[in-house]
This record gives sequence, C-alpha cells and structure tokens, in this order.
Amino acid sequence: MIAVVTGPTRGIGRATALVLARKGFTLALLGRPSGLLEDVLAETRRLGARAEAFPCDLADPAQIRAAAGRVLDSLGVPVVVVNNAGVVRRVSVEHMTLAEWDEQLDVNVRAPFLVSQAFLPAMRQAKTGRIIHVGSISSTLGSALSSAYCASKWALVGFMKSLAEELSGSGVVTLAVLPGSVDTEMLVGSGFPPRMSADEVARTIGFYAVEATAAHNGGVVEMFGA
Repeated sequence: MIAVVTGPTRGIGRATALVLARKGFTLALLGRPSGLLEDVLAETRRLGARAEAFPCDLADPAQIRAAAGRVLDSLGVPVVVVNNAGVVRRVSVEHMTLAEWDEQLDVNVRAPFLVSQAFLPAMRQAKTGRIIHVGSISSTLGSALSSAYCASKWALVGFMKSLAEELSGSGVVTLAVLPGSVDTEMLVGSGFPPRMSADEVARTIGFYAVEATAAHNGGVVEMFGA
C-alpha cells in the first residue's frame, strides 16, 4: 500500500507520515528539500516502513507534476493521497502583497488540485483510493489577518466537494478534515490557544485513510478540540 503525504516535515504532515508508517504503508513524502525532510524520512524508516522522499516546491506546478511522475514510476499507484501542505501569512488586507496572497492560494488550494490531478488517472484505473485534504476550521469562518488563508481553505472544500461528485461510483473517495487550533508552529501568532495535538489530527486522517467506508465520499470532518 502506497501513501503520498505532502508537507511531511512538521506538524500534521509529520504526524500523519508516522501514523501511516505504523499502519504499514509505503510512503512517498513530497516537500521542499531540507534537513527536516531527511529527518522524517529516517523516522518513518525506523518504524519499519519503506519510505522515499520526493523533494519538490509545492508552489511550483512543474515540480509537482515531476514529483508525482517519479512516485508512479518508482513506487506505483498510491491508495492514499494526503494533501496536507499549507502556509499562512498573517497580514491585513490593506498591507498584504500580491506575492503573499498568491503564495497562500498556490500552496493551499492549487497544489492539492495539481497533486490530485496527477494521481487520479492511475487511481481511477485501479478503481480504489482515498484523497484526503487537510483543511481547517478556517474553511468555515473568517479570521482577522488571515484573509488569503481563509479564502484558500474555503476554496479547498469547494474543490473537494466537486471532485467527490466526479468520483462517485469510481472506487476513489475524497474528503476533507478540518482541524481547529492545533499545537503546531502554524498556530503561533494566531491568538488562539491550542485545543488538539497534531497526532490527534493525524490519527483521524489515518482512520479515514483506511477504516472509514466509501460512503464518506465528499465528507467534511470538523475537529473543534476538547
């Protein structure tokens, strides 16, 4: 079983890679080249998983397509794709630059579209698979200084819902997990206290990747925290 995880170097992505490693998946880890990418690669291997890193900038369409091609050629068709990579820039609407806006839309919603598009033909042919998008409670509400982030996460749910309709009856399922305040670096500066751990979110993703039925196609899993 092959699982693709984007943005696996920290937070929810790293925790998800470890959860899926424990479930016996072969892992394809897509993220920017760094020591952190090498670290999580080593961690998953220590858990006994076969794992390979596929360095790519998820803001670059050409690099995404190339990395996906390498995954298919070297590992095979994934049965799970976790679109986790995300970025937030906390800037007011008046002061946000176009580059800051574009970066958040590119990574948070365009990359999931491109990653999904790259793997879908092979997954459709296999007639099985799960594409899980990591959204946010910001997919349902607005926050000051987070206009681009919120816009991207709302868009991600709309994309997922439309994709789910296209996948109906195909054997491939897509859904979104929307965590609230997670104790990660991305929460710093938000003004919100942490209400859940990255591991709690990752174990939820792991459940929907493996145990949940196909009837969850198009589902939105909100996590508000305890």
